[in-house]
Formats: sequence, structure tokens, C-alpha cells
Amino acid sequence: MEFTKGHGTQNDFVILFDPEAELDLTASRVAALCDRQRGLGADGVLRVVWGEPLVEAGVLDALPEGIGPDDWFMDYRNADGSIAEMCGNGVRVFAHHLAVIGAETSGSFVVGTRAGARPVVVHAADRVHGEVTVEMGTVRQLGESFATLGGRALPGIGIDVGNPHLACVDPELTAEALTKLDLTVAPGYAPEMFPHGVNVEILTALGDSGSTVRGVDMRVYERGVGETRSCGTGTVAAAAAALVREGVVIEHDSGEVVVRVPGGAVTVTIDHGSARLRGPSELVASGRIAGQWWDEI
Repeated sequence: MEFTKGHGTQNDFVILFDPEAELDLTASRVAALCDRQRGLGADGVLRVVWGEPLVEAGVLDALPEGIGPDDWFMDYRNADGSIAEMCGNGVRVFAHHLAVIGAETSGSFVVGTRAGARPVVVHAADRVHGEVTVEMGTVRQLGESFATLGGRALPGIGIDVGNPHLACVDPELTAEALTKLDLTVAPGYAPEMFPHGVNVEILTALGDSGSTVRGVDMRVYERGVGETRSCGTGTVAAAAAALVREGVVIEHDSGEVVVRVPGGAVTVTIDHGSARLRGPSELVASGRIAGQWWDEI
């Protein structure tokens, strides 16, 4: 079984090319593959598959709106084997991989996800480095809430980017202080607002980014994974929350934010309730997974 390993701002993935949905991608196999001692190590698995075989295999009940049977579908799994709706860093790596292997020769195409169709533009793609913009879809506010970390309550804004987020903007937090927060333990949240769990972002207020675009610093604790070096949908949620705290009405206004994460930086543009995410991708290795190891899980 062949694999490719890649990352987007150090949010890393194992990519499995399985266009006909022939792999039995169980939660235990995904978890073993993503385990950094037992397997290859990753924040998640990206299965490269056509849409229709996923329906025929019973993985999907139906194709989400806007996705055709012959469109490439990103079947994304978290590191614990659970299924996730969407991953912005994953889509960039997914699109870069398709361009490199020649499965997509156009610079722009649609990637299917459980959160819907995600148009992408591949600005550059060699065998290692890529630069991709992803249309992230509609950004919706879910209301005010809070996270708890180290006994402290952090006010936050619930943001839906195809998956749920709680973005906590702390105007007193510096970039240096952010690096010292303990995210080895999951932040608390209000389960009545997020019954299926939530990704929690903690970020600074908008400030100078060293360019004409203002920026924030962010760390994230992803449900089903733990803290990651980056989270694509999380950067969108963070940018949206930072703009809202500045008085921007994201459903009607526009804004652009550089989001700095431990793994790098991306640019988020929000325009009348829709978001675009532009950032890098790297493909670092390819190889084979031992069939016996896979079968024994």
C-alpha cells in the first residue's frame, strides 16, 4: 500500500491514494497509522478517492451538494480515527498532491469534502513545495461562549467553518505569553453548545504583521487530535473572531488577516461571509506500508 506524507504549516497528514474506495479504513487502522511511535505519525489521514465509490461503499449516504461523482473527494480522518467534516490545511496538501501526481492538470478544480465542495487554485506545485488557495465556504457565528484553561475562563466566539470552532481572542495576551500556555490538556468548553466536541483556538488581538495586512498569533487544540502545529479551519475561525472583536460584521464586511501558528503563517480573507485560505504545502516523503502490518490491525 503506497502512501505520501505531507504537511501544511506543519499540520501533517498521511495521504492514501484509493480512487475506488477499496481500502477498509477502520478507526483502529487510522489511529495506528497516525501514532507517532506505532505507525508513521500524523495529525490525520487524507484518503484520495472519487466521490461515487464512497457512496457505493456506504462511507457516504450521498454526495454533498456541489460535488459530482467523478470529483476528487478528501475523505479526512482525525488521528484518533474519528471522521472530520473539513480540514483547510488538508485540502491544500490534497490539492498539491493531485497536481504532482498528474491526477489534476488544471490549476483550479473542486475538492469534495463532507462540508461541501471546496474550489482550489494551485498557484505553484513542484514535487516538494506548493502554494494553494482554498475557498473555505461560509463562515457563521454560533454565538458567545467560553473555554477554560488552567482554571481560567477565556471568552470566545463560536464559529462554524464546516466544522465547529471556539475562537478565544485575548486582548491582553502577547505572542510570547501564548507560547507558554499549557495545551497538553484539552481546554474545557460548554457541551450544550458543542455536543459533538469543538476545536479551540486561543489567539492574540489583531496587531501589526510586518506587512500591510494585520495579523494574529494562534494556538489550537483540535478535537480528536490534541494540540497541532496548525489548523486550516482554525485559522479561518481565528481570523473571523479577531475581526468580530474589532467591530467587523463578517456577514456583510470584508477583511484580511495573517494568522501565525507554530508551524508557519497563512493568509485568511473573509468577504461578506465567505472565506479564502492561502498558504503553503510540502510533500516530504513517499513509500509503502507493509501489508501484513495493515492486515493485523
